[in-house]
Amino acid sequence: MSADYNIKWYEDNELAIFFNHKPNVHMLEPLPSMSQAEKDMIELYPFINCTSLKVTLFDRKKEKSYKFTICKHFRWDGATINRFCWWIIGSKTNPKYRTPSLIHDYLCLNKYVIDYDRNYSSRVFRALLAVAGVKKWRRNIMYFAVDVFQRFQGWSKDK
Repeated sequence: MSADYNIKWYEDNELAIFFNHKPNVHMLEPLPSMSQAEKDMIELYPFINCTSLKVTLFDRKKEKSYKFTICKHFRWDGATINRFCWWIIGSKTNPKYRTPSLIHDYLCLNKYVIDYDRNYSSRVFRALLAVAGVKKWRRNIMYFAVDVFQRFQGWSKDK
């Protein structure tokens, strides 16, 4: 393993996830001095990646690895959870969801990074939820929900 990817974040018999350092993500909050456009942007994309993050994913089923970098200042909306589900799943601002949603949202926006494999992106999301300490029943609901949502958004299973 390269020195650039020295933190084993997750590993099982299907996949492994490595980072070059602990993800440094924050939730932004609007300030009174901000313009309405800035406040609107924070409403849409309240999370920011504070440092460049190098990621390596290993797909053991396909015997492939994927390397990519999530740039500093990458913005995303967090775990997209419908408000009526908050009482079961929690809100998108739950700190446990920050790193999983960072990686998953990046993969959804850059499908080519993992050869357009929708199912693999969902499995990575579920693994990251496990590392974050999300209970198994909750992460399985979230895994199913994102996989179904991606399917209906036109992301086919393989390509």
